[in-house]
Amino acid sequence: MNTAMNTELTVAAWPGLVPRLLRSAPGVETRADYHGYLPLTDAGALLDEIRRAGVLGRGGAGFPMSVKLTTVREAALRGLDTVLVANGEEGEPASIKDRWLLRHRPHLVLDGLRLAAQLVGACHTHVYVSDVLAAEAIRSALGELPPAALDGVTVGVRMVEPGYVAGEETAAVRAINGGPAKPTDKPPRPFEQGVGGLPTLVSNVETLANLPYVHQHGAAAYRQAGTDDSAGTFLATLTGAGRAPGLYEIPHGTPMAELLALHGIAEERVRGALMGGYFAGLLDRQILDITLDHESLRSLGSGLGCGAVSVLTDECPVAVAASVLAYFDRENAGQCGSCFNGTAAMAAAAGALRDGAATADDLARLQRWSVFLRGRGACATLDAATNIAASLLATFPDEVARHLDNRCPDCGEGAFTAQRAFQVEAL
Repeated sequence: MNTAMNTELTVAAWPGLVPRLLRSAPGVETRADYHGYLPLTDAGALLDEIRRAGVLGRGGAGFPMSVKLTTVREAALRGLDTVLVANGEEGEPASIKDRWLLRHRPHLVLDGLRLAAQLVGACHTHVYVSDVLAAEAIRSALGELPPAALDGVTVGVRMVEPGYVAGEETAAVRAINGGPAKPTDKPPRPFEQGVGGLPTLVSNVETLANLPYVHQHGAAAYRQAGTDDSAGTFLATLTGAGRAPGLYEIPHGTPMAELLALHGIAEERVRGALMGGYFAGLLDRQILDITLDHESLRSLGSGLGCGAVSVLTDECPVAVAASVLAYFDRENAGQCGSCFNGTAAMAAAAGALRDGAATADDLARLQRWSVFLRGRGACATLDAATNIAASLLATFPDEVARHLDNRCPDCGEGAFTAQRAFQVEAL
């Protein structure tokens, strides 16, 4: 069973929500359409508003944006030159939010970049992407702006080849510095020593796209959507169930069951989901009872990640996990022995399990690897792989047992073998 995503895409805001990130009009938003680039008269006051708003990073980790801004800002206040990188290299195959923003709302991204750059004292910034149309949209938007619009901030566009590890923050810095788009050991982290050896803020483009709203409307208005700990709205990429993918702007705390209903997926069909792209692992039908916010998903040992949710219906979770682990085996940077060998070993074990060729010893090794390989390597690729393996074994023990006995009814007529499970190619 091989799944190819429909080339259509549903783009919609949550019913009753005035969108902050999406727009209903078709095509690319021009400078004339965009009502932003308001003067920043007090950088310190805006930083306080971002802190009170509780803006969290949308790239995967959900780290407080005010903390990242403050760390690099302190370097600027000590007299150091600083750099800003708007990270739009969307490595997760099941996510489309960053490409959509860059292609359709480039001025919103650039406005957020402008504000962040002023907050951290950066005169030089980079938009880091692998998508050709996204790069073209940013360059076109820059061409529409008068010289003073970005308040003296210069913007370069850095193109790289797409890859799962290419979007990691140290990979972005390394590529902009002229090297390969592969992670480096930490420390130093980019805020300590990044582009050109300077303190560097690397921020996801959706995160930056939230800043103009805070600038224009303030923290209280930002917090009118979301939960206490996960404020505001976010972009959710929903795939699976044989339907065209959807990109939805929803408030944090939205019940998953309601999002599935909005997308037209019947609850009785749902078997589980891949959460947070490929990173946060598998959940079973408990997804029908969750709310989409960081605190709820952390309580289940999962995560919201980049906001991508891939719904499993007819797909066997063992076969889906095997496909994802094979992807990590192909996509790892090949720099760290623990990751290079660990992803290969887990992919081989999961592939054997899918094909009914695994033994109890193979399963025991997969269980062991899912624990002791965690936290190794220069980036989070190995952690993502261990999350997939551990969540499969813990969440779908019956399916695992059936595969161990080579009696899975779902895979009997052909297993799920997508090269990039639930990949979204449409815009």
